[in-house]
Amino acid sequence: MKKKIRDIILITVGCIVAGIGTALFLLPNRLSSGGFAGIATILYYLFGIPMGNTIMILNIPLFILSYFRAGKTFLLKSIYATFLYSIAIDILSKITTFTDDRFLDCIYGGILIGIGLGLVFKAKASTGGTDLIVQIIKSYSKKVRTSNMLVIMDGFIVFANLLFFRQIEIGLYSAIAIFIIGKMIDLVFEGINFSKMLYIVSDKYEEIAEKINLDIESGATGLYGRGMYTSTERTILMCVTKRRNVMTIKNLAEEIDPNAFIIITDAREVFGLGFK
Repeated sequence: MKKKIRDIILITVGCIVAGIGTALFLLPNRLSSGGFAGIATILYYLFGIPMGNTIMILNIPLFILSYFRAGKTFLLKSIYATFLYSIAIDILSKITTFTDDRFLDCIYGGILIGIGLGLVFKAKASTGGTDLIVQIIKSYSKKVRTSNMLVIMDGFIVFANLLFFRQIEIGLYSAIAIFIIGKMIDLVFEGINFSKMLYIVSDKYEEIAEKINLDIESGATGLYGRGMYTSTERTILMCVTKRRNVMTIKNLAEEIDPNAFIIITDAREVFGLGFK
């Protein structure tokens, strides 16, 4: 029950935030976020049809298909998300926009929509459109790459907006908005407090590991390694730590062994003692 309530809250907040980004930033400037929202933008300016109504109508066939391919729970949450997102757009589109600057609108619209959709996806739901199409296609073939399918379909829709409005700037700004949406969705899933992972190759690995444990109060794991050129077996230290400790560990390792080979990379999600 707690998980269901959490999902409902995430979907509700996400749809309202995405609705604000769409209705108050992208729609007034004829910008497209891809998906059915892009088609709805064209029909809004062509026939005056409310954007939310178009999104709901276009998604009905997908809801029917998803019932058989994605399951009842996913379908119910997606219907709720799509309905709420559509209503939010239609209501918020009546409010006066904050700015007429198209560049600012594509930036902030992309940020808000990305955060909103990220929350919806985190609740394992969908607002319909191209991402729901991808989910249905993937139920038939697991080999389909989600990112490739979304880029292709959204690209066609943005191109249609470009042809209809006959302004190259609309296409360019829409592309920026779609890029930002993708990055914000990743940020919602991965968070901003990501950790760092260090690989340290040194003959003095025991001394370095001891100093990391005592001075940084962070753990280190010894991994078996074998140099393919020299055929020398050695222990490689792997250390996952907070970003603030990276330079301290790096300097510590270089102080003990100036010839240490160090690799530093991002560890986007870490679960376990001391982390999530």
